Amino acid sequence: MKVTVSRKAHFNAAHRLYRKDWTNEKNDQIFGKCNNANFHGHNYELIASVTGTIDPETGYVIDVKILKDIIKSEVEDAFDHKNLNLDVPEFKDLNPTAENIVVVIYNKVKAKLNSDLDLEITLYETPRNFVKYSGE
Repeated sequence: MKVTVSRKAHFNAAHRLYRKDWTNEKNDQIFGKCNNANFHGHNYELIASVTGTIDPETGYVIDVKILKDIIKSEVEDAFDHKNLNLDVPEFKDLNPTAENIVVVIYNKVKAKLNSDLDLEITLYETPRNFVKYSGE
C-alpha cells in the first residue's frame, strides 16, 4: 500500500528569462516581458509530495518535519529573496524558467530522501501557471 504525503512551502524570487547567446530582439520575441533586463519577481508556491509505503513501526511514509527541514534547507534558504540568475549557482548557465526551476528543486530534494521514496514537485509561478515534475 502506497501513500503520498505532501508539504506546501513558498519562496519569493526574481529572475530574467533570456539566453546569452541570442540577440535582444530574439529574446524579446521569445520571452517578452519576462526578458526584462532589470528582472521581475514571483511569489512561488511549492508542493512536495513524497510517496512510499507506511512504516509499520512509526506509521509514517516520511516524518513531515524531516520533509519540512529538507524543503527549508534545499529550497527556501537557497532561493527565497534571491535573484535566481545571479544568486543561485544552479542557474548560472540555465535559464530559470518554471520548467527548469522545478527540475532543480526536484533534484535537490530527491537527493536528501531515502531512495525507496518517490517524489513529485508541483511549482506554482502564479496562481494560474504551474508545473509538475516527478523525475521522468
